[in-house]
Amino acid sequence: MGDLHNSCSTLPIVGRMTNTWGNWAGSQLCRPAVIARPRTTDELRRVLADASSADHRVRAVGAGHSFTGAALTDGVMVSLERMNRVLEVDRSRGLVRVEAGISLNELSEAMHGHGLAFPNMGDINVQSLGGATATGTHGTGATLMNLSAAMHSIELMLADGSTIEVSAESEPDIWRAARVSIGTLGIVTAITLQAVPSFVLEAVDRPYQIDAVLADLDSYVDGNDHFEFYAFPHSPLALTKCNNRTDRPEKPAPAALEWVNSILLQNYTFEVLCRIGQARPSLIPSINRFAARVGGYNNAVDRSYRVFSTPRHVRMNEMEYAIPREDAAEAVARVKEVAERDDFAVPFPMEVRWVAPDDAFLSPATGRETCYIAVHMYAGMPWEGYFHAVEEVLEGYDGRPHWGKLHFQTADTLRWRYPEWDRFAEMRKQLDPGGLFSNAYTDRVLGPVG
Repeated sequence: MGDLHNSCSTLPIVGRMTNTWGNWAGSQLCRPAVIARPRTTDELRRVLADASSADHRVRAVGAGHSFTGAALTDGVMVSLERMNRVLEVDRSRGLVRVEAGISLNELSEAMHGHGLAFPNMGDINVQSLGGATATGTHGTGATLMNLSAAMHSIELMLADGSTIEVSAESEPDIWRAARVSIGTLGIVTAITLQAVPSFVLEAVDRPYQIDAVLADLDSYVDGNDHFEFYAFPHSPLALTKCNNRTDRPEKPAPAALEWVNSILLQNYTFEVLCRIGQARPSLIPSINRFAARVGGYNNAVDRSYRVFSTPRHVRMNEMEYAIPREDAAEAVARVKEVAERDDFAVPFPMEVRWVAPDDAFLSPATGRETCYIAVHMYAGMPWEGYFHAVEEVLEGYDGRPHWGKLHFQTADTLRWRYPEWDRFAEMRKQLDPGGLFSNAYTDRVLGPVG
């Protein structure tokens, strides 16, 4: 991260400053020299000019939901939270142009007002669109690609303050690099999305024996529009989530019932269970078996974006790997064995999801049908040993880490996993030859520019 500055300076467009920035999990902290919150591209251009003059590197930050050091800087941190407007909607073509700082929740609500929606989403909706796409955020669905695949065109501000608009037709190589770039090519200021007509999902959550699910995994994955499951260590159950399109009218759960299920049980009660497990690790197997028995039942018929997203208040650290779909059942069983080892006390379930292949150079799903396996550890509990052990398992399946979640890889260990790694490196050198948009994390996982 470099030397920490003792205080943050201000720019006219910065607003109120604080000395320290931290991510949602509280695990990544830095003290930028400047935190800028521009409202327009002209203001952002001034920020980049001043950063270059001061020899500061620049990192854009979204909502802080990355678990890695992707946003950290002791130079200039740029938040696009004030660049969050919907700019244009072409309902007939399903095209929606927005500023990159808009949150997924704000954008979903706005698009629904025009009869449009994301084709797929992850389970966190407070992320900014720019941050979520830059790290390869995804949902689940064997025929559906990650969030960045919905980008029709991208407006990118380069280190010299100029802007370019790239698409599959105009600049195919830059386009494939910019869709998942960890913010290293420039600052994404606006995005035109290819949306789909709004749709309703029927959500059915049920616990099943995990051995039975793994034995018949393809039927679950292919038999549902969106399928995923959670598996607690020491429990024989998989908490399955099947979300399918329906012609039924939306029928949200009563507010009181939704609060009990989403907030009381999945957050407050789970937080208490995690704290008990932290204080008494020997109780974790029993706690996990209890949580799996009581946490797996739900039915809902609602707008797609309301079904996709769930409130997350329990702080944790997370690692997620993308592996070939055909290895999913075996890999899940092996990760579960690791989580149940006596030397690890794991109160969180693993989460397992699927996505279709895409062609972004650095997408973890590039070129192959993919299963994502995510593991978590309650904030404040040691995670390094557990994550190292899981990573060792998933490396055996040609695993690629999620760019916004914890891992121990470097550019040297990652290069061979991405068929077009060198083409991304060429685009990075072309667009940011001086490394203005780099930091310690990008230097580690992508290498220095050039």
